[in-house]
Amino acid sequence: MLRRPMPAGPRTPDTAVAPPQAGSLPPPAPPPGRKAQRIAAAYLQRILTARVYDVARETALEPARTLSRRLSNQVWLKREDQQSVFSFKLRGAYNKMAHLDGEALARGVICASAGNHAQGVALAAKKLGCRAVIVMPVTTPRLKVDAVHALGGEVVLFGDSYSDAAEHAQQLQHEQGLTFVHPFDDPDVIAGQGTVAMEILRQHQGPIDAVFVAIGGGGLVSGVAAYIKAVRPEIRVVGVQTADSDAMLQSVRRGRRVTLAEVGLFSDGTAVKRVGEETFRVARELVDDYVVVDTDAVCAAIKDVFQDTRSVLEPAGALGVAAIKQYVETRRCQGRTFVAITCGANMNFDRLRFVAERAEFGEQREALFAVTIPEERGSFRRFCELIGPRAVTEFNYRISDEKLAHVFVGLAIGRRDEAARIARHFVRHGFATLDLTDDELAKEHVRHLVGGRSELARDERLFRFQFPERPGALMRFLATMHPGWNISLFHYRNQGADYGRILVGLQVPAGDEAAFADFRRTLAYPCVEETANPVYSLFLG
Repeated sequence: MLRRPMPAGPRTPDTAVAPPQAGSLPPPAPPPGRKAQRIAAAYLQRILTARVYDVARETALEPARTLSRRLSNQVWLKREDQQSVFSFKLRGAYNKMAHLDGEALARGVICASAGNHAQGVALAAKKLGCRAVIVMPVTTPRLKVDAVHALGGEVVLFGDSYSDAAEHAQQLQHEQGLTFVHPFDDPDVIAGQGTVAMEILRQHQGPIDAVFVAIGGGGLVSGVAAYIKAVRPEIRVVGVQTADSDAMLQSVRRGRRVTLAEVGLFSDGTAVKRVGEETFRVARELVDDYVVVDTDAVCAAIKDVFQDTRSVLEPAGALGVAAIKQYVETRRCQGRTFVAITCGANMNFDRLRFVAERAEFGEQREALFAVTIPEERGSFRRFCELIGPRAVTEFNYRISDEKLAHVFVGLAIGRRDEAARIARHFVRHGFATLDLTDDELAKEHVRHLVGGRSELARDERLFRFQFPERPGALMRFLATMHPGWNISLFHYRNQGADYGRILVGLQVPAGDEAAFADFRRTLAYPCVEETANPVYSLFLG
């Protein structure tokens, strides 16, 4: 975390980056210095008179009850994901465009956006009756592109990030005489976004310890910080960025705007290589702390909000919640009141599979291991007995060596430090183990690649089994296997469904056909043989 230094004396960003000692929450934010006071006062009037409610509505400030109980702190969600375009961005866009004169509106407007600002501009243009050209990165989720089309915007796809799209938009602006509506680096846009904070303080007049705000280019955090520091300066404003798109944090640390060479694309709503000049000026004076979160933490936060609201946020919309969880864990604080602005819900449905997969790591509820066991009779069962009653989330194995077997296994855990204890437990019992819980290659790729052909898989027959997904079911299934039938392939992944599905390769000697037929008849689980499946022949047989 990066903390805003006390106002007395010259600002020294580089000395302010050390995290505070765990076990205590910082005191209320220090009073803003004179420069910060001037900035906040200048924006206060703009925010109070901002024209946003022609298109925006006052969104709810809702308690996240389940998350609050779990964290032992009061967590409130400012539901900007409930706007008509599922994002706060229409506030700033409309406020800017409503201040344009008739001639500028007649020529039309242009903007660059990763999606949410684009929808705000398109909606504002529809309301004001003007043309809107929207330049979006080619990486923008299709959901957002289609939404802009539906609002009447003319979409141009260009570049891999907001910064790439912005350069192209400025070129088109000059060529076509359009008015550029910046997504964040404009006082009218900042003021429009600041109305979010105005609503928060009106809706919650009791104590608030901190408000957590996602940062891309800095428009939302600048507006929110300006209003809070003008009205209730004791409330801490905490900016949140992802580890791979932290341009504002790096800029504040260095005392000047920096340009990132690359930005992460998972949280596309905050994927900005260079923050605005005005937003940097405001944020460096008024934002108290910064928290950086990773992809797994964001996925877990999306799940947290879903459990409390049954709503699905986009990654940028969940940054504030992820930061609150990290903040509470680091500070070890209880009984505090925190607000997260859930700033967007334009989530591509196809991305949910990835979110669900990685949420378990973000919640510190799954550990991954590579375990080496002797390729001999009984060792597989002995390893399964070591797992005991612990829930198995994944089990992948393919015979590849006559002496050693390498198993990729996922286990449910309650705390991240359990992974190391489990690894030591396996090693003590003679199974060499690598803890892969924090290995990005393992989480994203290797888990899907375990398998392939094997010259050792002679007389192999392939079967799909289905069994009720309950604790211990997988181990009971393994216990039914005849010790003389070697398992040459095994694939299982807990998908959160009512039924577990596993794929098993068995080497059944020709003389055991009758016994194996009896086994299948008496087995309580549905079973389908896939040995003749052409997919098996092509990739595994």
